[in-house]
Amino acid sequence: MPPRLAPDRQRAVFYANRAACLLKRERYEEAAADCTAAIDADDQFAKAYHRRGVAREHLEDFEGALADYEMCANELEDGTCVVSKAAVERLKPIVEQKREAMRGEMMGKLKDLGNSLLGNFGLSVDNFKAEKDENTGSYNIQFVPGGAKNADTIADAKK
Repeated sequence: MPPRLAPDRQRAVFYANRAACLLKRERYEEAAADCTAAIDADDQFAKAYHRRGVAREHLEDFEGALADYEMCANELEDGTCVVSKAAVERLKPIVEQKREAMRGEMMGKLKDLGNSLLGNFGLSVDNFKAEKDENTGSYNIQFVPGGAKNADTIADAKK
């Protein structure tokens, strides 16, 4: 007879096993919810993190999947960790690419917002140049008459 598990671990095993069945049936949202319930019951249960990562990956929540795989691969000890480590290496470039795309989209929207506000004064964001201070990480913003085209000329003249 196998040893009895603590009630919280039993509940976590139940939810994680049901999630495995749901993954096989391609019911990824339900599988992710069951894995979350398993993690709530026992936050050290590696299989629940791995299975939730699989479900999130199928749902194209790559950030969440990466976080789950990293938790399983780096924080917990279990046989599923080898598979999770491979998934981390596979997902990192995808997540970074998505972050870059979101960053570019955000910067474009911020530039459009800035131009809509500055347009009332006959200016645009091209009239300002931001320089990052490498020591502090802060930015120094300077007004550049004539816009970004003149910014490089002014910067060259200061040298």
